[in-house]
Amino acid sequence: MFSAVRRSAICLALGVGFTFSAWAAPARLGETADLQTRHIATVFPGRMTGSPAEMLAADYLQQQFALYGYQSDIRRFNTRYLYTTKDGHQNWHNVSASQVIAAREGKVPQQIIIMAHLDTYTPLTDNDVNDNLGGLTLQGVDDNASGLGVMLELAQRLKTVPTRYGIRFIATSGEEIGSLGAENILKRMSESEKKNTLLVINLDNLVTGDKLYFNSGKNTPAAVRKLTRDRALKLARQLGIRAAMNPGLNAKYSKGTGCCNDAEPFDKAGIPVLSVESTNWSLGEKDGYQQRAKNKAFPKGTSWHQATLDNQQYLDKWLPGRIEKRSHDVVRVMLPLLKELAKAGK
Repeated sequence: MFSAVRRSAICLALGVGFTFSAWAAPARLGETADLQTRHIATVFPGRMTGSPAEMLAADYLQQQFALYGYQSDIRRFNTRYLYTTKDGHQNWHNVSASQVIAAREGKVPQQIIIMAHLDTYTPLTDNDVNDNLGGLTLQGVDDNASGLGVMLELAQRLKTVPTRYGIRFIATSGEEIGSLGAENILKRMSESEKKNTLLVINLDNLVTGDKLYFNSGKNTPAAVRKLTRDRALKLARQLGIRAAMNPGLNAKYSKGTGCCNDAEPFDKAGIPVLSVESTNWSLGEKDGYQQRAKNKAFPKGTSWHQATLDNQQYLDKWLPGRIEKRSHDVVRVMLPLLKELAKAGK
C-alpha cells in the first residue's frame, strides 16, 4: 500500500496538472483506482445531478478516457426531480445532467458495458438539507467515487488488450434521483445495440460495506449468471477475497440478485447484468441497504449520502486502509473476469 507521504505527494501533484497517463503501467493492481477515487472525491465534492461539480468531474473523466486511448465524449440530457419543502409543498427542479461514455470496438458487434454513477446524492427535501444529506460538501468516496476509480483503472489496464467483444465504459448521472441517466442511456440505444449488449456491469459503493457482493439481475439467464456472478465469486475465493451474493433472506429480493441501482433499468429491459457493491445483505431489513453493523462511527450502519461520514478523512480514520484494499480487491477480480468475458486475445 502507499505510504501516507507518497500518497500526499501524488495528490499534491494532481492538483498542479499531473495526469494519470504519466504512468504507463501502474505498479500494483488497485493503485490507480485508489488514487482516482481520492482525487474525484476531494477535487469534485457535491457532484449532484446537473451541478457545476458534476460537469467538471465529467470533463475530468472524459479527459482521462481520452488519454487512455478511448473514443470518449460527454452526453448531456435534461431532466428534473421533485423537491418537497418542510410544509409539504412540492415543486420540480429542472437540471442538465452530464454523462461520460468511452468505447473501444471489438472484432464483432457484441459489447460489454461497465458503469459507475458519477453523481452524489441530491437533497430531495428540506429534511435532507437539515440532516446534512447530500449537498455541496458531500465527497461521496464510497458513493460513488470508488466505482469511478475502479472503472478508470479497468479502462487503463484494458486499453492495450485486444478483445473479441467491444467494451464501453459509462459514468452515469441521475442515479441518486431514480437511475435517470441509466434510463437515458437505455432509451438512446437502438434495438440492435440492446441485442448486442451481452452484459452490463455496475460498480457502486465499494468501500464502506462489510464485504463485496456480486449479484445478477432478476432476469439474467442462469447460463449468464454462471459465467459472471458465479465466476466472480470463484475468482474472489481463489484470491482470498471476502465476497458473497445476496443470501435471499428478504423474500422481496431473490437469492443471488441485486437491487435498486443503475443495473435495474437494463435488467428490466432483458439485458444481463452484474452488480458489484459492498454492503451486508444479512443486516437490517436484509435488503442490502445497511452496509455494516451500527456502531459509534456509523450510527445507522451506513455512510452513503452523509457528508460527515462519506469523505476521505472520516473513512481513513474509521476504516484505515479500506479504500486501498477494496480498490485492490475489486480490480483483482474484475480485470481477469473482463478479459474472460470480452474474450481477450481471441
